[in-house]
This record gives sequence, structure tokens and C-alpha cells, in this order.
Amino acid sequence: MNLAVIFGGASYEHEISIVSAISLKKILPALEHFIFVDGNRDFYWIPASEMRSKHFADGIYKKNPKLFLRPGGFYAKGLWGEKRVPFDTALNLIHGGDGEDGKLASLLGFFRIPFIGPRIEASVMSFNKHLTKLYAKERGVKTLPYLLARKNEKREFGNEFPLIVKPLRLGSSIGVSIAKNRQELDYALDVAFEFDEAALLEPFMQGIKEYNLAGCKINGEYHFSIIEEPQKKEFLDFDKKYLDFSRTQKLLKADLSEASERLLKEAFIKLYDDSFEGSLIRCDFFVQNQEVFLNEINPIPGSLANYLFEDFPKILQSLAHNLPKERGIKIDYRYIHQIQKAKGK
Repeated sequence: MNLAVIFGGASYEHEISIVSAISLKKILPALEHFIFVDGNRDFYWIPASEMRSKHFADGIYKKNPKLFLRPGGFYAKGLWGEKRVPFDTALNLIHGGDGEDGKLASLLGFFRIPFIGPRIEASVMSFNKHLTKLYAKERGVKTLPYLLARKNEKREFGNEFPLIVKPLRLGSSIGVSIAKNRQELDYALDVAFEFDEAALLEPFMQGIKEYNLAGCKINGEYHFSIIEEPQKKEFLDFDKKYLDFSRTQKLLKADLSEASERLLKEAFIKLYDDSFEGSLIRCDFFVQNQEVFLNEINPIPGSLANYLFEDFPKILQSLAHNLPKERGIKIDYRYIHQIQKAKGK
């Protein structure tokens, strides 16, 4: 499996992406090529031996070869000309902006570089929580009721509390708050607007069950992870996800009936089918009274949700060898020749 992991990006989740890439290196020790995107959107070729957090936090990565894109791959300049980074498939591991919003998918597609990750349309739909709601409705998957708040609009949201407030285009639980009254709501919106121009408000439903399911489609067949029931207190905020490892790194397989598992997998398929081919995604669901609601789609989950799969390397390798093919377009200037011929008459 000759992959190049692309990570970093000009994103609020830049550091989470670094953590994911380092984690993936530990899980897949055969990985040799890592491409780091810094805050200036410059690309750097990072040897596997230098995949340490200090290498990036201290700016040491700038001593590594700088890369540029050409059709078919990434290249570095050297004394004897240009050298291509020797990989077959890129793996998009940039969380948040640049990776999940479609920018990197556009670049890789434009330069005809095979890659694992969401394509442009899938990125746009899943990155914007409002568009995700509309997409889920179109696919026949329920979501919680919501309100959309914009930064410079008058705030009139009624008096139904508690509410959960989320920046519209952000992951990793950054900027997410629970508001139990109007004063807390104003503060929560101010926090969310530090990261985005809009926020999504949903009812916070105490005691609702939450389940995570990851998977992908390979050669027409779905490959699912186990279904995880996250351990949390009120909600899984940034600290609980990434800083409190003692509480959040315990994997708990959900105790579900076969009927409930089937409902979750059916919802996953409705969301994935014909939109997320070529990517391994995680869908987070709510379940209440045997009804399934989509919470969010994670098109590039943390560490690619490897911990949820029994044989993650096999799944990744199979996916890398069965990516969607771009339709070839033949340009033969037929119409221009016809026009010129007609003018010549």
C-alpha cells in the first residue's frame, strides 16, 4: 500500500490533523510518505522518521523539501532536477477547512492524483451543517429540528432551552456550547461567531442515545466498523475528545439489538451511496424511541476512525485499489474545425 498522507492545512483543526497523521503512522508503520500543509498552504515532504509533534510545533518542518503540484503528483526541486514523491494514492487527512471543505479534493482532482477522501460535492455537503441537514432530508434520514443564526442578524430564538450551539462549518467540537438560558445563549453565540459567520442551534436532548458508525463502499459492497457508543458527560466537547485521554480513549461497543443495528446501517447507506465513494466516513447518529436521527457526517474522521475496525489496514488497502474513476474527456476541437470549415465556405 503505497500511500502519501496529506495533513495539516489552514484550518482551526490543523493540530488535530497532525495528531491524526502521527497516530496513523503508529498504526501503519509501513507508511513512508507524509505531505504537510502549513498555515500558508505550502506543501512539505516529511520523512516518516520525523513524524513527531515537535517537528511541526517548532517549525522544523521548514527544513524539509518544499513541494509543488504537477499533473500526476507532488514534486520537489533538487540539484539534479525535479523529483516526484513516489506514491500511488494520496490520503486526505486534513480535518476542517482545506481538507473537508473541498479545496484539497479540487486540487487533487485537477492534477489527476488518485486519492482517498470525499470528492468535491460530498465535501461541500458535509462541511456545512445546514447543507448536511438538507442533504439528509433529501436522502430520507431524519435530523433534529434546528435554527440558523447569522453573526450580524437580530437574535430572536424564542425561550425553549437548553440548546446546543455549533459553528456552522467546524468540527472536532470546537466552539460548541450548551445554553440553558438566554444569557448563556448570547455567550454561546459569541463563542461560535469567533470561528464562523453562522451557527446552528438544536435542542439539547438530555439522555438521548448517541452512536457512531464508520464505513466505506468497495466494489459495490459496504464495509462497516463496529458501532460505538461514545462515553461522555453532557456532550463530547474538544477537551473530552482530545485532551482527556483517560475518559475518551475507551472504546465501548454499543449494546444494540439486530433491528437497531440494521436501522443505523440503513441510514448510513442512504447518506453514503452515490455521494461519498472513494472515502471512509463516520456518521454520528442519535437514537430516541427507536427513531434514528443524523447528528453529523464526518467525511474525514479523526485518525480515520481506525480504532473502530477489526482489520483497518485491509480496509484501507482495498479502498485505495478501488477508487472511483474520473470520466475521460476527449478534446478533438471538432466543433471549432466545423465552424472554421463553414466560415471558409
